[in-house]
Amino acid sequence: MRVLTVTSLWPNEAQPNHGIFVENRMARVHATGRAEITVIAPVPWFPSTASVFGPYATFAKVPAHEDRNGIRIEHPRYATIPKVGMRVQPALYHAALARCAKRLIAETGPFDLIDAHYFYPDGVAAARLADELNLPLTITARGTDINLIPKGNDAARRAILAAAARADASITVCEALRAEMIEMGADGGRIHALRNGVDLEAFRPPTTERNALKAELDVPVDAPLVVSVGGLVERKGHHLTIDAVAAQPGIHLRIAGAGEEEEALKAQIASLGVEDRIRLTGPLPHSALADFYGAADLSVLASSREGWANVLLESMACGTPVVATDVWGTPEVVAAPEAGLLCSRDAASIGTQVAALLENLPDRATTRAYAEGFSWDETVQGVLQVFESVVAESVTESGSDTG
Repeated sequence: MRVLTVTSLWPNEAQPNHGIFVENRMARVHATGRAEITVIAPVPWFPSTASVFGPYATFAKVPAHEDRNGIRIEHPRYATIPKVGMRVQPALYHAALARCAKRLIAETGPFDLIDAHYFYPDGVAAARLADELNLPLTITARGTDINLIPKGNDAARRAILAAAARADASITVCEALRAEMIEMGADGGRIHALRNGVDLEAFRPPTTERNALKAELDVPVDAPLVVSVGGLVERKGHHLTIDAVAAQPGIHLRIAGAGEEEEALKAQIASLGVEDRIRLTGPLPHSALADFYGAADLSVLASSREGWANVLLESMACGTPVVATDVWGTPEVVAAPEAGLLCSRDAASIGTQVAALLENLPDRATTRAYAEGFSWDETVQGVLQVFESVVAESVTESGSDTG
């Protein structure tokens, strides 16, 4: 079964952590031998790699072709138009996608299935391509494509629903997103909730003594340590976590990530006079996160919305329980005392739950055991079953049409 995966969310040489949760799933699907995955991961076009242009320059550094985990990845460029780009993005994305797909087919032969990740613009553009190539289609909803983009944007909402109607099957990473799609008007009979898993080898309790890991982060060995991992953007709620920890003397906080809120968060820390306890570490490579979680007593995720927050399971797999806001798929992840505690999205609630969890921390081995119930195996099998069912149904229908 030859599968063409379409997504702008895929790691690359210039953005090694970008969309790694999509690669984690699809690399495992590819490794089973039951599906051969080829990826088209379009990238916005930009003319300069000069660092003064920030993230736009990063787009220019992405190579045109890559091979990761034995999977061929193509990065065609598509035009982006500031201010009005959201409305026309699916068409521009599709143009680059179609050129690349047709070239791949000419080089390597036809595909059996198009598998898109993220409904807008990826899924919308992939639906048009599926029509052109007369191929079955699956689309995975991952979070903001369903719980944010359609809100107040009727054109995007209609396009997403049209793509869902064209798809032979949709996949959501949590039950909450499936319910939202049904509420929007999508056919629930063709939507499968298949949660993300966690890499239990990459994320495991540290082999280095935790006191040594704390020392590396300049945290006293006898001080409670809270960590948070995620982009420095408003929806991750780091400003709330800072306020929550600042109000509790003696607790240290380290935040790993990069983003537009960096200077504002630094200013907030300085204004509170807690530079000795609360710091930003900058972004960390994926390979360093296990020790970062392992050093901590607990981790916090104060997001306003999440599909399925991988950082929660990654923390738990390292033996570190979590405090997380009660939004979207998060209650499906934090569903037992050994996992941690849920909170409201305000500094007072976060602080209350941080204090409560520190007062009664679960055994780290128990937290790890909880995470072990979320391996990738079940999800990979579920994805393969969806793929194989869709392809088999397509073959049957094609036979009926020609008969």
